[in-house]
Amino acid sequence: MSRGAGRIPPGIYARDQGGAVRYYGRIGDRRVPLVALGEKRATTSLEVAIAAYGQLVAAEQKAQLRGLYGLPQPVGLASYAAAHLVKKAQAKRVTDQSLAADQLHLERAVVFFGAARELATIDVPAVTGWIAALRDRGLGNETIRKHVHSLSNTFRRAQAEGRVSLGYNPVSVCEKPSAVRGESAWLDVDEAALLLEAARLYRPSCTWFAVPFAYELVATYLLTGGRPSEVTGLEVADVSLDRETVTFRPHAARRLKTHTSHRTVPLWPQLREILGRYLAERPPHRLLFPSFRTGAETRLRHPHRIVEAVAECIGYTPGEITPKSLRHTYCAARLQTLDAGAPVSPFTVGRELGHGGDALVKAVYGHLGNVRHRSAAVEYRVEQHATSLRDDRLAVLRHVAADTDLSTESDTVSERAR
Repeated sequence: MSRGAGRIPPGIYARDQGGAVRYYGRIGDRRVPLVALGEKRATTSLEVAIAAYGQLVAAEQKAQLRGLYGLPQPVGLASYAAAHLVKKAQAKRVTDQSLAADQLHLERAVVFFGAARELATIDVPAVTGWIAALRDRGLGNETIRKHVHSLSNTFRRAQAEGRVSLGYNPVSVCEKPSAVRGESAWLDVDEAALLLEAARLYRPSCTWFAVPFAYELVATYLLTGGRPSEVTGLEVADVSLDRETVTFRPHAARRLKTHTSHRTVPLWPQLREILGRYLAERPPHRLLFPSFRTGAETRLRHPHRIVEAVAECIGYTPGEITPKSLRHTYCAARLQTLDAGAPVSPFTVGRELGHGGDALVKAVYGHLGNVRHRSAAVEYRVEQHATSLRDDRLAVLRHVAADTDLSTESDTVSERAR
């Protein structure tokens, strides 16, 4: 086609390919095919070619201006979020569960903002609109906060890598939902003793819960304060009957949450009795509480179901008592113990929980109950709480034992508690 006729603007070239005239544009030193939306090859329409070339030239000019003024080059949300998650996994500073949650949150952000949305164009009104959309989906304030925190973490990395301007983080300045935190579920010492005794008498009616260590598992939760995954990841070597300690440490089967999670806690006398018999009568393999559902030794999955099943036997509703509840219970009971004759320091309790100090003990994990049980050790013995446990609460043990053909043993326990 004749350029003199004015039909082909400067910078656009026509090429005859297979009998069809297709258009290309010159961008710097590159020849770029001018492709229409939804097509893969250079367009045969001059009008489309002119429009596509104009967009490419404008993008090239923006890139040159960004370089001239030291501004970051644009990057799409989807591509950068994917790269961010890969780098976060490589750093190995968060758990797989946390990483999966971040991925879910960012996938929802990509759906809302658009995969190609440039990070630098996501502003405060856009984030506010996303928060409103999440609320319309029925998500609670705490869940929404986790979503925006995942996005904020992405912007922090983008700042560090120069993909957005230093200090640009619309999440940090938008109005976020306030967290509504109620008191977590936990058990008073007498109720914890009732739960532990029920676990001793408990025999599963479903093969899913048919593990030979329900009693020992519940006791370890109650008497160490370990996180759910920390307890199921314990190895036999982590329990020292001689030194009377339990060590939570990272290994190939399980990471720890933070660097302060690597710790050694006391093996209290009651737990020493329970685990001592367990290790002598049913020596496990490498893991203290292994699962062989797949044929090989693996970590126990869904331990909360075992705890819930035991709790239901003594009248709790499904989901009311979880392994996390027992972690709170340990903290409340530990705060009542004595250390060298004086009340134990909250800092000591915080370190036993795997925290860096006592802030979370005071704000979250410490609870004030109705039962005062001062002792030198954490223990949950049902016979010590005859006064606080009513007859109807003790009677549930007879029902548990009756369902498991242990009624004589339950009667003995009830008599000791009277």
